[in-house]
Amino acid sequence: MTSELLELQAVARKMLADSASWSALADAGWPGLEVAAELGGSGVTFAETAVLLQEMGRSAAANPYFGTVALGVGALNLLARPDTGEWLAAIAAGELRVAVALPAGDSTDLSLQLVREGRSLRLSGSADFVMDAAQTGRLLVAARTSEGEPVMVALTPAQPGVQIAEQPVVDATRSFGVVTASAAPVNADAVWSFRADPERSLRLLLDRGALAVACDCLGLAEAMLDATVAYAGVRQQFGRYIGSFQAVKHQCADMLVQITIGRELLAAAVVATVADEHDSWVAVSMAKSFLGTLAVDVAGKAMQLHGGFGYTWESGVHTYLKRAVLNRALFGSPAAHRARLATRYP
Repeated sequence: MTSELLELQAVARKMLADSASWSALADAGWPGLEVAAELGGSGVTFAETAVLLQEMGRSAAANPYFGTVALGVGALNLLARPDTGEWLAAIAAGELRVAVALPAGDSTDLSLQLVREGRSLRLSGSADFVMDAAQTGRLLVAARTSEGEPVMVALTPAQPGVQIAEQPVVDATRSFGVVTASAAPVNADAVWSFRADPERSLRLLLDRGALAVACDCLGLAEAMLDATVAYAGVRQQFGRYIGSFQAVKHQCADMLVQITIGRELLAAAVVATVADEHDSWVAVSMAKSFLGTLAVDVAGKAMQLHGGFGYTWESGVHTYLKRAVLNRALFGSPAAHRARLATRYP
């Protein structure tokens, strides 16, 4: 990590310890990191966004940054419409929150279809696990046209034929919704095409989602290791600090080794993504599969090593464990990403 990224990490960690609200993030200019300078942003790359996503995982932050920036800005930067500039400028200013409806599980098939009926366009289907859907000002919905081309459809939550229902999840730090379209009428100018190869662009967007979740996983795993080491240094059993027990030391050391491996895998995936390497998906799937499993394992060990206190509401460990469990499934489970990696071999 460069000195600039390390400085950003330090600033983000300190700031998120005080406030993780959307207004605070907007004042710091974080929503506009990947927005062009002429639109009011910073014009940097996903490398900077990745640092912030990792720190938000470390603090288990509850805000719409993932949906609006990790997915929203990522999608808008891939689209060809000039209208996207207005959206990006509003996001950079902190005035607009966006939810992006994408396949968020193991399957990458688009469940929403855009069909032409006479002179009108109709959108039908549903999308589950749409981040921040209930709190958004605008929706970007991935759909396939009658010709099979993937496009993004710009919607408003109050649009006729579109319903958003809250989707209960185990993770209390984030909000998800189900977006359902029932033959919803769509204007032609609300259908936005990708600038480059549509199939590859859609895949890049899904990989960006997986990589963003991997960043969150690493951050929360680091937080759980730090909390466990700190607790082991003050909790006493049989007149000794539990951190002096070999069984505790070995488990903490194992957690550190696995986190170090995960950090390297994530760094490689971020570099490949920023460079837009043709096979960047390989590094992304490696990072997501490893860190998705790692985060659950580390949070589980943290709960165990905190003893009975770890199972209480006051310890806060449960917050990270629930977030890790959901992260493991979002944008592809470890098994799905390993199966994807296996396709490289005959």
